[in-house]
Amino acid sequence: MTIQELLTLTIKNNASDLHLLIGIPPTIRIDGTLHYLTNYPALTHEVLEEMIFSLLKPDQKEYFLTNKELDFSFGFGGGQGVLAGRFRTNLYFQKGFVSGAFRFLQPNIRTIEDLKLPKICHTFAGLKQGFVLVTGPTGHGKSTTLAAIINEINLNKPDHILTIEDPIEYVYPPGKSIISQREMNIDTHSWGLALRATLREDPDVVLIGEMRDPETISAAITIAETGHLVFSTLHTNSASQTIDRIIDTFPTDQQPQIRVQLAATLKGIVSQRLIPQINGGRVPAVEVLVGTGAIANNIREGKTHLIDSVIQTSQDVGMTTLETSLASLVLSGNISLETAKSYAIRPDDLLRMTG
Repeated sequence: MTIQELLTLTIKNNASDLHLLIGIPPTIRIDGTLHYLTNYPALTHEVLEEMIFSLLKPDQKEYFLTNKELDFSFGFGGGQGVLAGRFRTNLYFQKGFVSGAFRFLQPNIRTIEDLKLPKICHTFAGLKQGFVLVTGPTGHGKSTTLAAIINEINLNKPDHILTIEDPIEYVYPPGKSIISQREMNIDTHSWGLALRATLREDPDVVLIGEMRDPETISAAITIAETGHLVFSTLHTNSASQTIDRIIDTFPTDQQPQIRVQLAATLKGIVSQRLIPQINGGRVPAVEVLVGTGAIANNIREGKTHLIDSVIQTSQDVGMTTLETSLASLVLSGNISLETAKSYAIRPDDLLRMTG
């Protein structure tokens, strides 16, 4: 058993993730569900360590052993008929033993249409400036959605796109844009240093892989305020919760200023889930907020509890609730009602729309 075999099997099975832990066989996630690779024995500490360390450069191995976790990505395969792709990897220790989670990234960046995302995503790609967020739980396609939007800009506009990632995920093909991709611990020592240097690097579009703290969020909003188009992600469940999360990250005395800045810059939030389909595979259910005047006023005045009702009554400008998206998927026969109910934030609304 080699790591190369397991990575190849992950791609062949169209799995999103490979998990390696001692005491159980290698495990892959297909359409959101975990499956043991039962043809393989339970992993021992020695076998697992040998597989994982074979992927690391000496400095990466030293960093991992010192810090007990490591994020990195790498290209895999592509020669002599070997399936190709990239893997975003997190190595960690559990119960004192090395472990690994490998997320498979498709080699080709899919389009907004390929991903069955709402048409409003084209509008976000066409913006000149502002702040756009893609949110949702881990493993529900945020990075893939952002890559589709960024690549649409890349292929159609002569911009400088600057990304700050931990680690680099998708690698973009040649297009009309130039793209600078900076990876944490390889191309920069910290988020703070990378973000401070951003405006000196003459970007038109900035992708911040993840907003992890008040400093990152503040820097993202400031870059958007200065006339740039900024994209980022957050792990939140809805558009209104995203706004609350951003504001609540800051001390109380700073929140009024952040509300004003966010109201002025926010152009859109795409909050998505990948839902198992009846016939296999997964399809996105998407809540969309568009930064209209009504949304800006509610943010500025601290009335985020009204945002859900604004989304419900603003379908004419491209907004939609998660329940509306789920109901559409149920009525079109893509997903079951039971599955939709398990993902809905407001199940009663879903039942009303599908009844």
